[in-house]
Amino acid sequence: MVVIKPFKAIRPKAELAAKIATLPYDVLDSEEAADLARENVFSYLHIDKAEIDLPADLSPYDDKVYEKAADSLQDFQAEGWLKKDAEPCLYLYELTMLERVQTGLVVCTSIEDYLENRIKKHEFTRPEKELDRIRHSDACDGNTSPIFLTYRKQAEIDQLIQDWKQQCTPVYDFTSFHEVHHRVWVIDDLATIQALEAEFSEKVSALYIADGHHRTESAVKVGQKRLADFSEAPDDAEFRYFLSVLFPKEELEILDYNRVLNVTVPTDLLEILAADFSVQKTAADQVKPLKAKTFGMYLNGQWYELTARYEIIPADVIGNLDVSILQKQVFEKIFGIEDIRTDKRIDFVGVIRGLDELVRLVDDHQATIAFALYPTTMDDLLKVADAGKIMPPKSTWFEPKLLSGLFIHDFETKNK
Repeated sequence: MVVIKPFKAIRPKAELAAKIATLPYDVLDSEEAADLARENVFSYLHIDKAEIDLPADLSPYDDKVYEKAADSLQDFQAEGWLKKDAEPCLYLYELTMLERVQTGLVVCTSIEDYLENRIKKHEFTRPEKELDRIRHSDACDGNTSPIFLTYRKQAEIDQLIQDWKQQCTPVYDFTSFHEVHHRVWVIDDLATIQALEAEFSEKVSALYIADGHHRTESAVKVGQKRLADFSEAPDDAEFRYFLSVLFPKEELEILDYNRVLNVTVPTDLLEILAADFSVQKTAADQVKPLKAKTFGMYLNGQWYELTARYEIIPADVIGNLDVSILQKQVFEKIFGIEDIRTDKRIDFVGVIRGLDELVRLVDDHQATIAFALYPTTMDDLLKVADAGKIMPPKSTWFEPKLLSGLFIHDFETKNK
């Protein structure tokens, strides 16, 4: 079973929450972040992507960037824009997008649980991306953005959360990027905190990383580094835990993560595809797959619907995924794209940009062919993680994104 822990969040002054909170660092490049923060001195991007306040020719991985992040975090607290709670609390973070509501419990989770595989992953990570957040977290002496975890719904946990939402007033209530409505409650009642801790320790056997594998690996490695520096620290030392938001999987939805290729397309592509797929030309302006094992393909101004033939569908938990079928039967077999992490001929388009973006990229000759996928399911994700397997890259796209800047977890090791 898993451990959750209350903590003293560093969080925004209520009237500034909407100005401080921003999209996570890893969905914005430095130029986009600079544009968002240029007219907003309160934006958390001044901390999370501190290179925006330094010379443009400076590497975003220069030591000065991480020093600037730590300085800006201190400045935000000195100004009173961010303030640390006096007592350890749990928090609720509700996001509503297109009338779909998901409510997460904001906690600290255990590094030991991750190392013992009670917090399960489904993706590989890249060392260079880990290192960035290790250095950022190390400099700021804390977890500066949350990790998005999920669990199988438990009735008692759900009831405790719903009761608190109904009986208490949110401390933050605002609408932000992509018209997502955000609300936050502080759970400061000791009995409720203890009840939630007990429910997780008795009934939740595993947590699963939905989004944030690099942040998780970074948080664990920074915690291990702190442990080496503070070997006599008690079991409840803050750096033994990392900042997480836990959502029941039943409230989450994985959206489609589509692909575009810039390749030479064989003139007989339709005939080649017909060996493994039923290929149907359509008159539709778009083909958004409505069931698993079907794909939309846009080529030369025309949409096609592809349906995988039964005999090519593997039975194993990884091979059975739509992303795996497309990768093996099309990208590898026809176009020779073996490693989608490094091959420059492939790019990925999240659903938030829409299928219109696939059409635009092909019509503008930035790509030659596009594919729309049916999304991976939450059950797929949990099955893969439970089997100890790794999904192909870019298998999942979650919306809405958890905003950064609403919660920071302090390691409390500076000047110690």
